[in-house]
Amino acid sequence: MLNFKDLSLRRGIRELLHDVSVTFYPGQRVGITGANGVGKSSLFALIREELHPDTGDYFITQGTIIAHVSQETPAVQTPAIEYVKDGDTGLRILEENIRQAESNNDGELLAHLYADMEAIEGYSANSRAGRLMHGLGFTSAQEQLPVSTFSGGWRMRLNLAQALMCRSDLLLLDEPTNHLDLETVIWLEEWLRAYEGLLLLISHDRDFLDSVTTHIAHIEHERLRLYTGNYSAFELLRAEQLANQQAQYEKQQRQIQHMQKFVERFRAKASKATQAQSRVKALERMTVIGQAHVDSPFDFSFKKADSLPDPLLRLEHASVGYDDNVIVRDINLNIVIGDRIGLLGHNGAGKSTLIKLLAGELGCMQGERMPAKGIQIGYFAQHQLEQLDGEASPLLHLQRIDPKASEQHLRSYLGGFSFQGDMATASVAPFSGGEKARLVLAMLVYQKPNFLLLDEPTNHLDLEMRLALTTALQDFEGAMIVVSHDRHLLRTVADTLLLVADGSVAEFDGDLDDYRKLVREKENEDQKNMAEDSTGINKKQLRKQAAEQRLKLKPLKNKIQKLEKQMDKFNLEKTKLHEQLADSVIYEDENKEKLKMTLACQGDTEQSLQKIEEEWLLLQDELEQLEQ
Repeated sequence: MLNFKDLSLRRGIRELLHDVSVTFYPGQRVGITGANGVGKSSLFALIREELHPDTGDYFITQGTIIAHVSQETPAVQTPAIEYVKDGDTGLRILEENIRQAESNNDGELLAHLYADMEAIEGYSANSRAGRLMHGLGFTSAQEQLPVSTFSGGWRMRLNLAQALMCRSDLLLLDEPTNHLDLETVIWLEEWLRAYEGLLLLISHDRDFLDSVTTHIAHIEHERLRLYTGNYSAFELLRAEQLANQQAQYEKQQRQIQHMQKFVERFRAKASKATQAQSRVKALERMTVIGQAHVDSPFDFSFKKADSLPDPLLRLEHASVGYDDNVIVRDINLNIVIGDRIGLLGHNGAGKSTLIKLLAGELGCMQGERMPAKGIQIGYFAQHQLEQLDGEASPLLHLQRIDPKASEQHLRSYLGGFSFQGDMATASVAPFSGGEKARLVLAMLVYQKPNFLLLDEPTNHLDLEMRLALTTALQDFEGAMIVVSHDRHLLRTVADTLLLVADGSVAEFDGDLDDYRKLVREKENEDQKNMAEDSTGINKKQLRKQAAEQRLKLKPLKNKIQKLEKQMDKFNLEKTKLHEQLADSVIYEDENKEKLKMTLACQGDTEQSLQKIEEEWLLLQDELEQLEQ
């Protein structure tokens, strides 16, 4: 479907990709990884023909429908659900054709168009769009609200829903979880695992990548290499490769030193001159193996706080909200040194409101908030990124915090957050979201807090910075409360989980896997209730009818399930054969027999797959007739 051959890509004077040859196939879900600035988003721009290769070729199957998430959302009065449905351009074109045919009273054309609408399941488009919006956290009442009434984060969710609404062959997602909460991330994982086309996904969320991807395309040193498996499998394999490369490097260095010593000793001796010259030529011909290393640009830690009062803060029968609207009530918390708490709860349940109460940004509507003398709160929230002084530099931001510190000391400190050289003195305004988030964290860490309140701290941060933050938090001596959709961060730093739900806060008895199950069960229950409410049928009677129908259809479904397992097996084999045939090495003369065998296997596999698919289609027709 998507093929790069000897492709190189530049942005300005910088080469991002060099001599890349790789093929992606339908059904693959590929995570695109690599440090910030290596060219991940530029790769997407190339696929969307916003950029063009400098050398090499790029092919995509003709007629491929590409979906991506728009970064702009116009403040239009269009109802949200109609905006989402706009993602299905084929549906919109068909609807317009039907309107024109109706106005022309063309009965024959209308009959064909109605059949086309049935074929693309156009009559259920409203239901499909509603399910997408519900999965992304919208309520039924919000479906008809104008797009202009939603905030920036919710508009990005509408853009994501619009992309998912498109009946695409290729889906491009660039950091889709940045504006989502944990519950919505779990829903999105389920949706993406069922996607049948080719998915290319840029994400810095390890758990998300592990859950969704079948392959990892890693960009490093202007090269792109495709690995089979999820992110954890890629990390293990890459670690092995780096270890092997380092061993080869050290072996080669010993060989080079030995040959150089020989040349230095015997170059002037006539009897050894020829041998010395041959070693000089051998050294010139040698392909030098690079030393294996994975450098992180980040190196920082939390310094010991000036004081560690215990307890740090207490809430007694506290209620908090906005105006007269109570969001969370009767909160009883005793925060002591060493507490490491993760907050769970769906969007709007009150997690951020609770954090603001703990930070002192909101007061108690009832009850008491009792901070200790000497409490030093380090509070991170997304709105703080916008409160940075755009005209000031990272260095100036720190100088305002600590006017007595030397410039060299502050520059050295900022270097640990990868603000080096001119970047330390550059204006903040043009910084990316990730760079602004790093600066806010740098300012927070510098002030030596003893109580951390982190509300989605990993948004916009790449994998290296997330790892550095996780490592620093593990060594933090004070107390912390974290809200994050990054489950890897929560698993690593949180010892206790609190669930904010139904206006209250309580300890969650379980781990993040248990919470995932809870979220999925609730989603299934919601979908079931929506279906029951739409039918108007007595729920008990509906369950009885469904049970009777399941008994009738069970043998047929078992046959279909068996065939689907066989199809999965042959499709996996087909993908492996495709990958083998995409490797240019197989076409070399010494691999003629292997090529012949691979082509034969491909033919047998496709023939077997076709036979199973035909049988599966017949059984599906039979099942549909029984289900009507």
